[in-house]
Amino acid sequence: MKRCLFSSFLLCFLTLAGWSQRLTKNQAYQNYFDQYKDMAVDQMRRYKIPASITLAQGVLESAAGRSELTRRSNNHFGIKCNGWTGRKSYHDDDARNECFRAYKNAEESYEDHSVFLSTSRRYSRLFDLKVTDYKGWARGLKACGYATNPAYATKLIDIIELYELYRYDTGKHDKGHSLSEGIHTVYEFNKNYYVIARRGDTFRTIADDVNISYRKLARYNERNKEDELEEGEIIWLKKKRKNAPKEFKGKLHVISAGESMYSISQKYGIRMKSLYKMNGLSPYYTIQVGDQLRLRN
Repeated sequence: MKRCLFSSFLLCFLTLAGWSQRLTKNQAYQNYFDQYKDMAVDQMRRYKIPASITLAQGVLESAAGRSELTRRSNNHFGIKCNGWTGRKSYHDDDARNECFRAYKNAEESYEDHSVFLSTSRRYSRLFDLKVTDYKGWARGLKACGYATNPAYATKLIDIIELYELYRYDTGKHDKGHSLSEGIHTVYEFNKNYYVIARRGDTFRTIADDVNISYRKLARYNERNKEDELEEGEIIWLKKKRKNAPKEFKGKLHVISAGESMYSISQKYGIRMKSLYKMNGLSPYYTIQVGDQLRLRN
């Protein structure tokens, strides 16, 4: 009886110890989040992928930036080649000597991760979820086959909750420095620059911040100069380009619920006229969920 009680106590102790160890913060993880949080938030603004999910996947897949694949190839998300035409790297994973995508830097890896998810039909249903639904995204990624580990969703959720990464999905991080406060931060994409509209913004308020004529700003974004803007909108600071960046060649954007030709043109910094033309569509065509659009000629 004593032996049985001792065994039960030992099992309980080991279980609690393992749980406690699993919930202990890792400084390497925290350093990773501190380094890449702004990059993840930028991706969220443009692609509607929760920043918390991007960070949790990145830290898990890259071993906080210390895996061999990440150190040698700047691949933070374990994305395999699958039709990739860029630089490649070979590592053992589910099988020996598998082909993985290689990047110039972390920013290119983060960008490709967003493109990989947002242009694949496999993951299209995830974009029906709210950007704050990190649990739905985590479980959806596992269900859609992003990883073979049966505990993948649980691991992502545990990381997000332990490090409070969900704060980045709402902009309520870095106490005293909310994303919605202060002047507009300027980002760079597709050889252009953009800002994210704040609540109550107009072309006039943004123009005052960035020192550009509000009439030109509206024209660059193919809008009326008196329009009120929705919080979170991308506003381009120069005339949009005719194509998405070259890494989008051969890739398709799969239309999700709530998207329009305009919202897609804003996401990738492409002129509306060019987007219709390269897809052989009439300006009067109404896109449907599941439609696929070319982004580059």
